[in-house]
Amino acid sequence: MRSVPIPVDVSKLAITCVKAPRPRVLNRDTGEIKTDMNGNTVYEITVSVEDEFGRIELIKIGTTGEPPVSVGDRVNAIGLLGYVWEIAGRWGIAYRANTLLPVREAADA
Repeated sequence: MRSVPIPVDVSKLAITCVKAPRPRVLNRDTGEIKTDMNGNTVYEITVSVEDEFGRIELIKIGTTGEPPVSVGDRVNAIGLLGYVWEIAGRWGIAYRANTLLPVREAADA
C-alpha cells in the first residue's frame, strides 16, 4: 500500500505540547534512532489537538531536528501531513510536520 500524504488544515485547531520532544526510537532492543534520508534525527512530539467543536485527540507528530517546544506550549505545526498506514490488518494515521514552533515564534516568522 502506497501512502499518499494528506495535508492537514491546522487553522481551526488548537495544538498543545503534552510531552517533550524526544528522538524516535526504531528498535527498543538496540536503541536505534530514526533518521531522515539526510541522516538527521527524527523527533516525535506528543500533542493534544482540539478542534472548533471542543473534541480533543492525542497524537504524535514526527519532525526532523529537535523543535523548540516545551510541555504546555501552544504549537504551530507547519506543513503538517497525515499518512495512512496498514500493517497486519491494523491501520492508523502517522503525522509529520516540516517543523513545530511555539505559537509566539510562528507569529514572528
